[in-house]
Amino acid sequence: MSTILIKSATVINENRRFAADVLVKDGRIERIDQHIDVKADREIYAEGLYLLPGCIDDQVHFREPGLTHKANIHTESRAAVAGGITSFMEMPNTVPNTLTKALLEDKYAIAANTSAANYSFFMGASNDNLDEVLRTDIRNVCGIKVFMGSSTGNMLVDNPTTLEKLFAESPMLIATHCEDEATIKRNMAHYKELLGDNITIEYHPIIRSEEACYLSSSMAVELAKKNNTRLHILHISTEKETHLFNNTTPLKDKRITAEACVHHLWFSDADYATKGNNIKWNPAVKTAADRDGILAAVLDGRIDVIATDHAPHTIEEKSQSYLHAPSGGPLVQHALPAMLELNHQGKISLEQIAEKMAHNVAICFQIEKRGFIREGYWADLVLVDLDKPNKVQKDNILYKCGWSPFEGDTFHSAVTHTIVSGKVVYENGRVADDASGMRMTFER
Repeated sequence: MSTILIKSATVINENRRFAADVLVKDGRIERIDQHIDVKADREIYAEGLYLLPGCIDDQVHFREPGLTHKANIHTESRAAVAGGITSFMEMPNTVPNTLTKALLEDKYAIAANTSAANYSFFMGASNDNLDEVLRTDIRNVCGIKVFMGSSTGNMLVDNPTTLEKLFAESPMLIATHCEDEATIKRNMAHYKELLGDNITIEYHPIIRSEEACYLSSSMAVELAKKNNTRLHILHISTEKETHLFNNTTPLKDKRITAEACVHHLWFSDADYATKGNNIKWNPAVKTAADRDGILAAVLDGRIDVIATDHAPHTIEEKSQSYLHAPSGGPLVQHALPAMLELNHQGKISLEQIAEKMAHNVAICFQIEKRGFIREGYWADLVLVDLDKPNKVQKDNILYKCGWSPFEGDTFHSAVTHTIVSGKVVYENGRVADDASGMRMTFER
């Protein structure tokens, strides 16, 4: 493989910032030093740019197989690297649902041929595939995904006996979507009785309420504490839930961790008036107080990682009435720029962005040799220009669905280069034709 020398970058890594050269050789970081004077196959002059560890997104839905009219691993991974995300973990609610080892390996085979980023895939749990779940290879699969709330296909796990056994016997991290199905159904029935089919998007956070989230999250936490399960709760959407987690235990020793998503850190229910179904997610975007409370929990360590829950749908699907429009939206290309915008607003430091979007994901999932700018680690790196305005518009959106909830917004910062496993896969607006990633492995 070729060598790459990054010159005069401002490195953001492990709560430090410092000027350095970084030499990449055979896919890995060979050397980090104030001045490296060697001849490399490729030199990137990075004075004035910031070098961060590539982001690791622990929750995406790339829609392949079965839903490829919305997205696929090829298109969405290219959008990801354009946004500085060098590795992703993809969810099992594809068609068919990823509920067997054979279906899981089918997805790995697709990614090996088409993914521009490093990849891993969650094994899905249902009410009736526990034996298959317990055979999951802990070194080669990121985790087990459990929907403790409504889902597609056969993926709602609501059998108490199954949940208890899964939490007691899981050989690896369990990642949960937590919303209480009974509460949501009760709320929906109430508003259908009042409004019939005229329910609008503004009711979404009331139907998929704080109560629904807290009931399910608190139950998951109780189950995990009882069984000493390695639990990771995804997309926290309420301030109330943040108090289920602690910031006193070192992350490497935590048995219960949590994730915040970019949309819950950016939008509030006031944005439904202009964004409509384009910010319809499950769990719902809620109040400004919830948004601010989630950010506070990210900053003080109760919430450990920041991710996207990238879940694209077509414009036609999103243009339907509230009751028929699917939940989810595309985010991987714009997650890091959005967080850098919060940095410009003084709400989060670059060091904290690197921690929450790279370091801590690697620690939580025990990812082997990724997530840090360290000698000997895989070279997953992103260079950003904090003073390069970047307007989100149709002609630069790479998602297959062709739209973004940030469309029309101008960020102050831009990703200039993304390096994946030692290869420059994105540079100044263009994804390399031969961009490719690797299957992640885990130190378990």
